[in-house]
Amino acid sequence: MADPAAAPAPSPSAGAVAATLARLIWRSARVLVAGLFLITVAEAVLPLVAAWLTKQLIDRLAGQGPVLGIAVPLAAAGVATACLPRIALYLHNEATRRIGAQALDDLFAASGRQVGLARFEDPAFLDRLRLARDGGNDVGRLLDTVFGLGRGALTLIGFVAVLLTISPVMTGLLLAAAVPMLCAELALSRRRATTRMRIEPHHRREFFFSQLLSGVQAAKELRVFGSGDHLRSLMMRERGKANAAQRRAERREVWVQSGLSTASATLAGGALVWAAVSARDGRLTLGDVSILVAAVASVQSALQGLVSSLAGLREQGLMAGAFVAVMRTEPDLPVAADPRPTTTLRRGIEIRDVWFRYSPAHPWVLRGVDLTIPAGTTVALVGTNGSGKSTLVKLLCRLYDPTEGAILWDGVDLRDLDPAELRARVGAVFQDFMAYDLSASENIAMGDVTALGDDGRLHDAARRAGVDGVLRALPHGYDTMLTRMFVGEDGEEGTVLSGGQWQRLALARGLLRTGRDLMILDEPSSGLDPEAEQEMHAALRAARLGRANLLISHRLSAVRDADSIAVLEGGRIVETGDHAGLLASDGKYAGLFRSQAAGYQLDAEPV
Repeated sequence: MADPAAAPAPSPSAGAVAATLARLIWRSARVLVAGLFLITVAEAVLPLVAAWLTKQLIDRLAGQGPVLGIAVPLAAAGVATACLPRIALYLHNEATRRIGAQALDDLFAASGRQVGLARFEDPAFLDRLRLARDGGNDVGRLLDTVFGLGRGALTLIGFVAVLLTISPVMTGLLLAAAVPMLCAELALSRRRATTRMRIEPHHRREFFFSQLLSGVQAAKELRVFGSGDHLRSLMMRERGKANAAQRRAERREVWVQSGLSTASATLAGGALVWAAVSARDGRLTLGDVSILVAAVASVQSALQGLVSSLAGLREQGLMAGAFVAVMRTEPDLPVAADPRPTTTLRRGIEIRDVWFRYSPAHPWVLRGVDLTIPAGTTVALVGTNGSGKSTLVKLLCRLYDPTEGAILWDGVDLRDLDPAELRARVGAVFQDFMAYDLSASENIAMGDVTALGDDGRLHDAARRAGVDGVLRALPHGYDTMLTRMFVGEDGEEGTVLSGGQWQRLALARGLLRTGRDLMILDEPSSGLDPEAEQEMHAALRAARLGRANLLISHRLSAVRDADSIAVLEGGRIVETGDHAGLLASDGKYAGLFRSQAAGYQLDAEPV
C-alpha cells in the first residue's frame, strides 16, 4: 500500500512455527498436554504388552502350564486399553478448547496491533487471516497428530523388534513397503494444502455473498430490485469452483490410496500364509503365529498411521504457518521506537505539502495539500465526491501515512508520536459510522469504553446529541438491543433505529469523547432532515468550543459559521477563506453555494 512495510510477512520457517505453537500450548494447556503425553506412551506400549502376554498364554495353554499369572495381567491390559482412549479423548478435547481460545485471542490481538488500514484492504492478508483462524483452531488437531506420530513410532519400534526375532525378511518387506506409501502421502498432503490455499479466495467470496443474502443490511434492496437470485448464483459459482478443485484432489487421492491399500493387504495376506505353513511344518509355535499375526497387523497399522500423521503434519503445519505468519506480521505503519509525547494541542495541526496514493499502481488522491487547523478554531473542508476529503481524515487519524509531505501536531510529525496516544486525543463522527449489534448504551460506549457502566456520561452524551428521549422510550431503555440479529439476555428481540436516529447515536458516540484536542466531523448530519440538522449543528457548535475542529460537509449551509473554509478539488486546496470572503471572490465555493441555494429555492416553489 502506501508504505512498503505494508507488504505481508513471508511464510515462516518450520522452526518458527514449532516455537510459536509450543509457547501457545505451554501457556494454555501444559498440564493437560503432559497428561496426554503419558497416556500416549501407555497406549503405544499396551498393544505390545498384550501381544506378548497373549503369546505366553497360548504357549502355556499348549504346554499345560499355569496361566493365572499371565491371564490377570492380560485382562488388566485389556481394561487399560479400553479406558485410556476415553480419558485421552476428554483431555484432548479440553486441551483443544483451551488452545483454540488462546489462539483466537492471540490472533486478533496481533490483528489489532496493525496501526492503520492497509492490511484490511489487502485481499492477500484477508485470505491469510481467514486461514490463520482455521490454523489456530487446528492447533489441537496438530497436537493430536504429533502424539499420534509418537504413539505410532513407539508401537512400530516394539513390534519391529518382535518381528525381527521371528522373520527378518518379513520385517524388511513390511518396512520397504512403507517407503512408496510415505512418498505418495507426502505428495498428496502438499497437494491438499495447495488446494486449500488456492480455494480460500472462493470461500471468502462465498461467505461475502452469503452474508448479503442472509443479513438485514442488503435485504431491502435485494427484494425491491429482485437481485437476490443473481447474488445467489454468484455465491454458488464460488462454491462450485471450490468444490471442483477439491473433487479433483480427492479423486487423485482415491486412486493413489486404493493402490497402496491393495499392496499393503496383499503383503499382509502373504505373511499370514507364510506363518500358517511355517506352523504346520513346526518352524513356529502357535504363540509365535499369534504374535506374528498381531505384529504384522500392528506394524502395518503403525506404518499407515505414521505416514498419515506425517502427511497430516505437513498439511496442518502449512495452516498453522498462516497463523504464525499473521502473529509475526509487522505493523503496516512504522511506530517510533521512542515516540515523542502527544501533548495538549496548543498551536494547531499543520498539513504540509501532503501527497498521497494508496499504492504505486493507484493515482494520486492528494496532490500537495497545505492546510492549517489552529487550536480552538473550526476549519471546514468542502468539495465534490472523490476530491480526497475522506482520505485526508484517514491521514489525520494516522490510519495511513502521507506518501510525501508531513502532518504536524504542534510542530511534531504524527509519525513521531505514539498512534494510540494520538488517537486518544481525537474525537470523531464518521460519515460511514458503525451500527453495532449491541445495546444502546454499549453502542454509545464504543466511543470510549471507559464509560461502560457510567450511565451519567452515556446519558449526557445522548442528551447533547438529541437522542436521549428516543433511547429512553425503547422497551428496555438504554439496555435495549439495537438489532434483530440477536436477542437480549432476557430472550426478547431488539429494536432497529431509523437512519436519522442512528446518526444521532453515532454523534453521541463522538461527543462521549470529551476533553479531546481534535474533533473530526465527517458529514455528521448527512442523514437528517433540515430541522434535525439545525439541532445537531447547534449541539456541535457547543462541543467544538476550545478544540481544533475539522468539519466536512456537502451541505454548505452547515459550514457557514466555520472560522475558515477550504475547498478541495482534484486532491488540491484551490480556495481558502471565510464564507463571506469566498462568496465575494466568486470562485469554486461560490458556485457550489449558489447551486445548492438554487435547489432549495426550487424546492420552495409551489407545485
